[in-house]
Amino acid sequence: MSGVLIMLIAIIVLVCGYLFYGKWLEKTWGIDNKIPTPAHTMEDGIDYVPTKKQVVFGHQFASIAGAGPINGPIQAAIFGWVPVLLWCLIGGVFFGAVQDFSSMYASVRNKGRSIGIIIENYVGTTGKKLFLLFVYLFSILVVAAFGDIVAKSFGTYPVSDATKALNHSNGQVACASTMFILAAVLLGLFIRKKAPSTMVNTIVSISALIVCIVIGYFLPFFIPIEGWRYLVFIYCLIASVAPVWILLQPRDYLNSYLLVAMIAAAVLGIFVAHPAMNLPAFTGFVVNGTPLFPILFVTIACGAVSGFHSLVSSETASKQVDKETDMLPISYGAMLVESLLGVVSLVAVGAVSVGGKIPAGTPQQIFSSAVAGFLGGLHINKDVSFTLVNLAVSAFALTSLDSVARVGRLSIQEFFMDKDTDMDNLSPALKILSNKWVASLLVLIPSFALSLSGYAQIWALFGSANQLLSVLALCAVAVFLKKTSQKNKMIYIPMFFMLAVTTSSLVILIINNIKSFGKLKKITIFGQSMQIIFAILLIALAVIVALQCFKKLFGKDDAKTQAATAD
Repeated sequence: MSGVLIMLIAIIVLVCGYLFYGKWLEKTWGIDNKIPTPAHTMEDGIDYVPTKKQVVFGHQFASIAGAGPINGPIQAAIFGWVPVLLWCLIGGVFFGAVQDFSSMYASVRNKGRSIGIIIENYVGTTGKKLFLLFVYLFSILVVAAFGDIVAKSFGTYPVSDATKALNHSNGQVACASTMFILAAVLLGLFIRKKAPSTMVNTIVSISALIVCIVIGYFLPFFIPIEGWRYLVFIYCLIASVAPVWILLQPRDYLNSYLLVAMIAAAVLGIFVAHPAMNLPAFTGFVVNGTPLFPILFVTIACGAVSGFHSLVSSETASKQVDKETDMLPISYGAMLVESLLGVVSLVAVGAVSVGGKIPAGTPQQIFSSAVAGFLGGLHINKDVSFTLVNLAVSAFALTSLDSVARVGRLSIQEFFMDKDTDMDNLSPALKILSNKWVASLLVLIPSFALSLSGYAQIWALFGSANQLLSVLALCAVAVFLKKTSQKNKMIYIPMFFMLAVTTSSLVILIINNIKSFGKLKKITIFGQSMQIIFAILLIALAVIVALQCFKKLFGKDDAKTQAATAD
């Protein structure tokens, strides 16, 4: 099958999914613009800020679209292109987008609070505490993995003929990304003080984006990887505590133009280049000792469903939603665009494969090389397009990195707070632990230590933990919908299917790590040890939280819960 036909199928399915299933969910759950959103009722100028739909979409999409929808489908292509395509489309429409939309909806209807607070309100304080511990551990994994990816995307390697071109490209990407951050601060101040129209905002943003790219292309930075590792984590510390309007929102808004432009150009390039799918349709249920179930579903991850999205939807984006009807395009729509990116990645790896074999190199290199080839049909210089695609891929990772750093910070602060906590009379210990700087450091310090072992050592655990988080989010949303007398049966299949996928994958991961333990280098042993410990803790926490949610979901309501729901 040709890449063009695959793209046409994907576009039709995803558009129909939004127009029919997404709109049906919106109607079923009673989305109502007459109900003021938390961005208005709790506006504080830091986290709660009423924001235009397109800006919040930019933040949501830039935050959720990490390296997952590029890495996952390319790695999962060992099972053939048909399973990957089916899961990107079915998972995106009925699993991932439903989770993202329902998480944002539940948060907006609960004062913009996180999934953890929703669990506290409808399940109990113990469930909330355990869930937030899960989120804390998950945040460490994400920051460690993406921190290492960004450092290696920006940094220079020991000089040789093999690394010369890569170092130059990395330097260009590093400079442009740094310029993005500076431009974002200026854009944030401009939007805050001048409140420009959408047209003016768009013109200024695109102009700033072009200037940053040009500067980056001609004035690359050359800093070693370890130097960038320190700089990236310092940036995360600042980004996790800064008001959303001065950095997070405008930078994600800027990057969203780059990311959407890259996807649009890649899709257009596919239609122009007309690449063939050089991978087999299906290679088997077990490939090189790797079972399709559960590995396919965990590997594709963000291209179909990702628990991390529920954190972005409920921790940050829900606090910026201007009116309730904005939620569908921001959450459901952003997830479908990410699924489309997953399909683009599939077509890319299929186009450059030879004889049914995936070429050597990292998924990012395979993707960038393929897309640069597609853009050649549009008469864009291959070296320029390769650098631009690398820049976009790095932007995916960087935006996810600082968003999850903020999510981790908020999870720690919420862990020490209950519904009845008197914020004006906290104990000295609670004042320290709930301080935003301290909470951020409690995430970033262990993340930095874990990043030293390299993202490859923790990617499998990140993928499994990410999907397990989606189970907990769906559990919480299902309970919320039940307690508020709304339909929730559409949540059951995604919830139970992902529970089976994630628990089995974590068990496989633990067994494999134990078998290989002691046969590796010292730094690798550290990573393996952390994986085993984290995997066991994550399974234990998730099972306990899930059981508590199931008890509320399928048990009888008690008087105490009914009273809390009424309040």
